[in-house]
Amino acid sequence: MSDTLGTTRVAAGARPIFSGHYRSLWGFLLLGWLISYADRTVTGPVIAWMIANKAGFIGDASNPATLGGLVGSMFFAGYMLTQYAGGRLGDRFGHREMLVLSLLWAGLLTLVSGLVAGLVAFVAARVLTGLGEGVFYSNDRTMVMNHTPSARRTLGLGVVLSGLSIGLTVGLLATPYLIGWGTAGGLGGEAWRVPFWVFGVVSLVVALATYLFFRARGDRPLRLGPPALRLIAYSAPTAIAIVVLFVVAEALRWPEWLTALGIGVLAVVVTALVVRDVRRSGRADTLLNRNVWYVYIAFIAVMWNLWFFSFWSVQIVKETAQSSLVAAGLTAAFNAGAGIIGFPIGGWIADRRARAGKSRKPLAIACAVAHTLLAVAFGLSIMSGRPSLVLLGLILFTSGLFFNALQPIVHGITGDLVPDDQRGSVFGIFNLVAEIGAVASPVVSGILRDATGSWAPGVFTAAGVMAISVVFYALVRERIPAPTSA
Repeated sequence: MSDTLGTTRVAAGARPIFSGHYRSLWGFLLLGWLISYADRTVTGPVIAWMIANKAGFIGDASNPATLGGLVGSMFFAGYMLTQYAGGRLGDRFGHREMLVLSLLWAGLLTLVSGLVAGLVAFVAARVLTGLGEGVFYSNDRTMVMNHTPSARRTLGLGVVLSGLSIGLTVGLLATPYLIGWGTAGGLGGEAWRVPFWVFGVVSLVVALATYLFFRARGDRPLRLGPPALRLIAYSAPTAIAIVVLFVVAEALRWPEWLTALGIGVLAVVVTALVVRDVRRSGRADTLLNRNVWYVYIAFIAVMWNLWFFSFWSVQIVKETAQSSLVAAGLTAAFNAGAGIIGFPIGGWIADRRARAGKSRKPLAIACAVAHTLLAVAFGLSIMSGRPSLVLLGLILFTSGLFFNALQPIVHGITGDLVPDDQRGSVFGIFNLVAEIGAVASPVVSGILRDATGSWAPGVFTAAGVMAISVVFYALVRERIPAPTSA
């Protein structure tokens, strides 16, 4: 790990420094989250369309939900395994550089995802997309915390992260229409490619705009070459390992759960290498102490629920309410859209408590409990038999408010547990561990659906995972910032 990432450090005084206004920074990072999440969300509705129309490389599978979930998990395997590398490279070469690289990489590979032929090639393209998008998170969180006044940090984390919800909403709502556009244009069974082409081009435009924004607001030019080469060197063996695992599984006709288990083993190996690297660097006391591990593990539940509902909510609503794909997308978008309100509200309330010298942990616990109860209510609703779209949308929206408010609160707590110069690394490890939930959730939920004929077991599993996280949040010893004025 340390050899791949390199040992040469950039002197602290020579690092690129952002000199613009923090609110402008919030806006561009929000835009980055928006297009990144639209890029990754598109896969779920595309697979739902393939299943409904028996098209593409999913439609004729004997167990389409399981296979579709496995494809989603492959993306998140790539996304997860560059979390720490991205944060550490950002600490060394500059967080601005890593953000621009992530957007460029994601745009190019999203385009490629819409051009490839065959299941294996598509999986390879999505794995590579995930590897590039994985470096955005830790560098975004660090930029917000390092360049926002301390009294407004958690609000900033929430405002920027609302781009996630906007991107999810755009991905869920736009994809059926873009596929319809492709169908009307004569693409037939190949119409699923159109959303990838559109979002890929938009991603490249956003990457260019972000590059120009940062170049005009720093004390030195952006140097993308050195961190790009380091990232490629790190990502190449990871991508090969994931794709080879998938190819071997397809050739030997392994059950999908066994392939998912193989991904889990790979994730454990990479996590072990990260832990070894951190210990060798002498930062284990801050990055690997018991307190931060409680936060790392608790956030697995957030990623599990995020990508259970983001990946499968369209299909769940479509099947249980027997609605059209467009109506299901509109209903599912209530959950994603709730973040536009929930993210900034969670950050605003947390900042008010922090300015008064009060703990933010009770807020995190309350949000996790509320989401758990509402997820159970959603599961009971779909068990009742053809629930109304209004009821499903209302539950999804309400649970989304608490679920999304939780995230910036936890991010703020996490960032305050370590020194400023280690935030890229802590958020990298944080999301590396947490993404275990994103990798496991789509495929486990798909397996449960194919095995039981119902989505309810998957919903109750997501609620149970969130309930367990409450215990870990309760164990965290929060470091409360010194009280400040607004």
